[in-house]
Amino acid sequence: MVSILMISGSVRRGSVNSAVIATAAELLPADMTPVIYSGLADLPHFNPDLDREPLPHKVAELRRMIGESSALFFSSPEYAGAMPGALKNLLEWTVGGTEITNKPIGWVNPSTMPNRAAETYASLRIVLSYTDANPVDQACVDVPIPRSLIGEDGIVRDEAIRSAISHAMIALVSAVRL
Repeated sequence: MVSILMISGSVRRGSVNSAVIATAAELLPADMTPVIYSGLADLPHFNPDLDREPLPHKVAELRRMIGESSALFFSSPEYAGAMPGALKNLLEWTVGGTEITNKPIGWVNPSTMPNRAAETYASLRIVLSYTDANPVDQACVDVPIPRSLIGEDGIVRDEAIRSAISHAMIALVSAVRL
């Protein structure tokens, strides 16, 4: 089974980033299975003393999901000029494992403000370099998405934006199929 693990860096209900994830999942080709990670807020704070077997249950579950996926896809806000703490915490739990090694990675930055969230994605790229993950440049894009273009169902309905998200997903899927 070919699956894409999709992670929103926001724990906020109804966030634009979670709408990006839901929309990207909807746009995947039929032979790809989206797996939306929903445990971001439930992970324990990273502690190197706990980064060994037996791992905390939620961390073991995260690593299993990463290991079983063919690629990872992110969408995250920026808080105070940096990656949100919950997403950084998730990434810190991946550094000690090998599950993410060589996995193709993509993301959509939905900020409508020029250069907003740039630090989040620069940081994401740096942290991922410690895991030997494989960010796919064509799948790592800025797609400004105003909240007004998200339907009540949490899906982006604007066709131009859906097309831009779809292009990022096509690039990620192409990297998986190499």
